[in-house]
Amino acid sequence: MGPLAALPTPPGVYTPQHDTDLIARVLEKEHLDARSAVLDLCTGSGALAVRAAARGARVTAVDISRRALATAWCNALLAGQCISVRHGDLVSAVPGRRYDLVVSNPPYVPAPALRPPSRGSARAWDAGPDGRIFVDRICDAGAGVLHRGGVLLLVHSALCGTAPTLDRLTGAGLDATVVDRATVPFGPVLRERRSWLHSRGMLRDRHEDEEELVVVRAVRR
Repeated sequence: MGPLAALPTPPGVYTPQHDTDLIARVLEKEHLDARSAVLDLCTGSGALAVRAAARGARVTAVDISRRALATAWCNALLAGQCISVRHGDLVSAVPGRRYDLVVSNPPYVPAPALRPPSRGSARAWDAGPDGRIFVDRICDAGAGVLHRGGVLLLVHSALCGTAPTLDRLTGAGLDATVVDRATVPFGPVLRERRSWLHSRGMLRDRHEDEEELVVVRAVRR
């Protein structure tokens, strides 16, 4: 398939970036076939859903944004793939369902506002003062939507804290490890928030201009 960043994304839908490429690289190493059921939480452009479908998996893509779901469905169609789309708030969109693989590139950018925005472009990345509003919920819910032995792949910035993610997943009944990392330049949002991030102790130097991304792989016991 072509570069993920080449997927059409209208305003308000997250355009595939470094984090998408990183988790897609890990996704390629997972065993998928026609019997595999995959759930893509916070699908955005549908980049990960389309990749999984191209491997033969049966894919369900979930997002709270109807525009994102329409984008994901169209991108799957353009790629010659078939996915199911579900509108809703994370796993509440698929009650009672279990999957072999759950993938997620959720909003994780620390933001001054206590609550994430309900509309606008920032809805695709803002995630509260510690950046963990969605990460924590996915960690807590992961085991409940996975078959025994199923895998959760989750990407986020180390600014949110890697250890809390591993601890939370372990507490939820999964065996979790960091399986890939990448250091990437700050984008426009983080550059604008450097002083605020430094004031919260998230940056050692107010002039930092790079962040580490991590992909966590967790297996349900």
